[in-house]
Amino acid sequence: MNTDLSTLPAGVVAVLVVLVIVQLALDVVALIDLYRRPADRVVSGNKWIWLAVILLVNLIGAILYLVVGRVRTEAAVVPPTSRPAPTESIADALYGKRDDTDPR
Repeated sequence: MNTDLSTLPAGVVAVLVVLVIVQLALDVVALIDLYRRPADRVVSGNKWIWLAVILLVNLIGAILYLVVGRVRTEAAVVPPTSRPAPTESIADALYGKRDDTDPR
């Protein structure tokens, strides 16, 4: 079955082009994330399986990896600072304390 793309309606060709771009973008994002992520932060700990899923299962493989294949990291909680709150304002710290006897 040889189908010439020129015989397809323009809307169908546009949808196909968009799907190809989305698939390529998702594949690139998933592959870069898989490369940078340590093996212990990947579900099942085997990067080769996820590489095959991303490359062989087309659009769904990259989505599966991004949604299910990554082990979520806990959000970093910033501990409260032990420093006391500043007693002077920012303007005083930048420009010096204002002299109340100055007529300005």
